[in-house]
Amino acid sequence: MNRVRLGLPIASTWWLGVCLALWAALGVAAGNTPAGVSVPRFERVQLDNGAVLLMMERHDVPLIAFDASLRGGAMLDPDGAEGCAHLLAGLLEKGAGKRDAFAFADAIAAVGGTIHTATETESITVSGSFMSRDRGLMIELLADLLQRPRLDRSEFDALRAREIETLRAIKDSDLGSLTAVYGKAALFSGHGYGKPVDGSEAGLAAVTHERLRQHYQDQVGADRLILTVVGDFATTDMKSLLTKAFTGWRRSDQAVVNPTAAARVTGRRVVLIDAPTSVQSYFWAGNVGVSRAYPQRAALDVANTLLGGRFTSLLNTELRIRTGLTYGASSGFERLTQPGAWQLTSFTQTATTIAAIDLALDVVDRLHGTAIDAAMIESGKAYVLGQFPLALETSAQWANALGDLAFYGLDRSYIEQRAAQLNAVTLVQAQQVIRDAFPTPDNLVLVVIGNAAQIREGLRKYGPITEMKLADPAFAAQVR
Repeated sequence: MNRVRLGLPIASTWWLGVCLALWAALGVAAGNTPAGVSVPRFERVQLDNGAVLLMMERHDVPLIAFDASLRGGAMLDPDGAEGCAHLLAGLLEKGAGKRDAFAFADAIAAVGGTIHTATETESITVSGSFMSRDRGLMIELLADLLQRPRLDRSEFDALRAREIETLRAIKDSDLGSLTAVYGKAALFSGHGYGKPVDGSEAGLAAVTHERLRQHYQDQVGADRLILTVVGDFATTDMKSLLTKAFTGWRRSDQAVVNPTAAARVTGRRVVLIDAPTSVQSYFWAGNVGVSRAYPQRAALDVANTLLGGRFTSLLNTELRIRTGLTYGASSGFERLTQPGAWQLTSFTQTATTIAAIDLALDVVDRLHGTAIDAAMIESGKAYVLGQFPLALETSAQWANALGDLAFYGLDRSYIEQRAAQLNAVTLVQAQQVIRDAFPTPDNLVLVVIGNAAQIREGLRKYGPITEMKLADPAFAAQVR
């Protein structure tokens, strides 16, 4: 459900990438390829109201982690009120049951626990951890938050105002984080996947307290819930506690709406967002990619690692190391229930905007040619294999992983066969997924945030331009 948010400074990311690459390469060279990961035993229970409960015991530390997903998310935001789910997720923490916002936060802090809510494209999530001795309080707070949120009007007004100001501040200080928001709004125009997860200024302003309460009634209920609990407990005890806490919860008023697949873009389109005071241009190129269930994911991950998934990738080598046009360039797939976005991102000085975009597109073109060979495939496999076990070490990571399996309808082989599938990737397989899943440079949506007066003419060669202003209160524009 796409919850990983990168926050490392560039230098730290660089050293992390180098160290992981060296560690992985040395392991493979020595014949120590990381073994597969076995999914520990867990129990699955589905209540009569549709709620799914997953429980896995881990007694290494006296801690319990939980991960709850409610199907829906930003894709179900009402048209014109983008950000409704985001506000709802934030408001769930602001008081529930017998506790107001302060008392709810104080109850968590008093025992050293954590509860965090978030919005994703396809879900609202609630995650956290408590000491095992406080499992009763953990379940009480979680059940209150989901089933009996206060949704207080004064808390709503304060949160909505704060979120609108946050978006305005981002436009002043972090333009790079907005390229994907504009990009997906253009790529998935008219589709739920194009709605901004955190909302827009116009959308947030249009959400009323009444509309938010109705959204909760319509879109939140037991039939939307997948709850995973991992840690230091006895399964029989935890099952009894969770069943008692959630068996009486109502179903949501509306049936779950399953997203449909969006068509891939043919030809090139350009969206230019004018940021007249910016001395840099931030660019994003994308097209519809593949879903979470894509059968050739191992070869896909290796190919994307080589293109833009590590410091020594083709994109970063050309745009940063060889030419110095940027401090970083990357690519990746957002794999959802239906195909999400494949996206390439980077930034550069205004004067080198066209040169950087040209070079990035040239690298994508070479990917479809002879840019990779068998030796690079082995290097990419080593890198991905080296990182894979690190993502399944803690109770919180297992809670997230099990929740993902349930959310996307995948079985345990998705994890247990991962290493074997990666080890089996060949150059021929990688070339096949490149043809199948990676767009060619002449079939893309290109989004650029920068000084329009200085880069507009240069961008015309890429295709018809739709212009917006950074000050516009929405992220979506009609793309020709």
